[in-house]
Amino acid sequence: MVAFAGRKYAARSLPAFVANSTYTRDRFTLVLEFKKGRLENLYWKRDGCASCLGKSNFVCLNNQDCALKTSNCKNHGGSVDCSLGIQLAFSGTDKQLQFSIHGMKWQTFVNTLSMALFKFKDSLNQSI
Repeated sequence: MVAFAGRKYAARSLPAFVANSTYTRDRFTLVLEFKKGRLENLYWKRDGCASCLGKSNFVCLNNQDCALKTSNCKNHGGSVDCSLGIQLAFSGTDKQLQFSIHGMKWQTFVNTLSMALFKFKDSLNQSI
């Protein structure tokens, strides 16, 4: 999965593994990094495997990411809901070196982003 934003000055994340026939990752944190009001970077935050240690449904991939065994997912005959979840985090500054979202009202920004992510999640879930 790759996140992409922008036109003239585009930001693109590195690819993040979502699923294959063996493992499925269902939780992600996308960090939007701003510098002086311009989106400079998108990256997937990696939290390591502390949150899945000792949980029988999870495995640790490459000592970096928690994943479920795909066979445990409801859409593959299992009992676990493996629906994709993306949490957003923001970092950086506006033109006045204070955190802001390009002068947009916060609620407008959240509504716009929520709709885009809903469409993205729906299309991704259909392709898995």
